[in-house]
Amino acid sequence: MPDLPKSVIFHDHGPREGFQIEDRHHPLPRRVALIEAIAAAGVPRIQAGSFVNPKLVPNMADSAEVFAAIKKRPGTRYTALALNPWGFEQALQVPQVDHYGSVVLYASNGFCLSNNNCTKQEARRRLRQWTELYDKHDVALEQVYVLSAFGCNFEGDVPLADVMEEVRHTVDLCREQGRALPRIDLDDSMGWADPHSIRQRVDAVREAYPELEIGLHLHDNRGLGGACVFAALEMGVRHFDSSIGGLGGCPFAPHKNRIAAGNICTEDMVHLCHELGIETGIDLDALIEAALLAEDIVGRPLMGRVMHSGSLAEYRTLSG
Repeated sequence: MPDLPKSVIFHDHGPREGFQIEDRHHPLPRRVALIEAIAAAGVPRIQAGSFVNPKLVPNMADSAEVFAAIKKRPGTRYTALALNPWGFEQALQVPQVDHYGSVVLYASNGFCLSNNNCTKQEARRRLRQWTELYDKHDVALEQVYVLSAFGCNFEGDVPLADVMEEVRHTVDLCREQGRALPRIDLDDSMGWADPHSIRQRVDAVREAYPELEIGLHLHDNRGLGGACVFAALEMGVRHFDSSIGGLGGCPFAPHKNRIAAGNICTEDMVHLCHELGIETGIDLDALIEAALLAEDIVGRPLMGRVMHSGSLAEYRTLSG
C-alpha cells in the first residue's frame, strides 16, 4: 500500500452547506447546538454559515445571529462562506467569525454563471481584487477552490486542461505578488469524481506544482465518495471538506434528487481514516451523536452509515 498521511484535517460544512439546501428554515438554537456538538467531537474547522444574497439563500439569512450565539471551543475555527466582497465585508462585522482568505474559481463556465453570476474568466480576474481586499484587512489567502474540477451538470465532462488553467493563473498571480501559495482545493460539488479522476487530477497538479498543498471538496451523489477519499489518501491528500451526516448539496446545480446531492459524510470518513491508522483528532463516538442530532433536526434519515451502525469500539471492547 502507498504511504498514507499520518494525519488528516476535516472542515465540516454541514451547518452551512447542509442547511442552505433544506426546503425549510430550521430553528437557530438547534443549528447552534449542532455546531457546538461537532466542535465538542474535536472537528477542527466548521463552516457555520454564509454571507450571501438572502433572497437566493434564505436559510443563511440569519448567519450573523448564528455566529453570535455559538459558545466557541478553543482550538476550533468557525468559518463562513462569502462569494463576493459584499459578503466578506458583512462577515467582517461579525466578531465570532474566524476569517481566512478563500477564493472560488471555476473550471466550467455554466456552473460559474449559476453559482456566482459571472463567467469563469470574470471570476479569475477577480482573484487579484480578492487578494487586495484580504491584504487590506490583514487576512491571509489560505486556499483557492477550483469548482467543477471533475465534471459539470451544465457542460458535461470538464477537461483537465481547464482545471490546470485555473491552478496556473492562481500560482502565477501569487508569485507575481510575492505571496505564499495557497492550498488548491479541487471541488466536486456536482458529484462527478471517481477514484481514477481523483488520482489523475491530483497527480497533474502535483506534477506541475509540487510545492502546492492540495485539498478536496467532494460530494457523494453516486456512492463513490468513500472510494474517492481513499484514492486521495493514497495520494497523500490531508485536507477534506465534509458534512455531518452527509448533509449538503449545491442549490445552484441541477440534481435529479436534491437529498442525494450531499457532501461526503464526516463521520464515515473519520471512521475510514481511523481504520487506516490515520489520526484526525476527532472523537468518532461523539461525532456520531452529533450526526444523530443533525438527523433529528432535519426530521428524516440521513445518508451516513456509521451513524446508524455505530463505531467498532464497543465490539472491540467485547472481544477483549
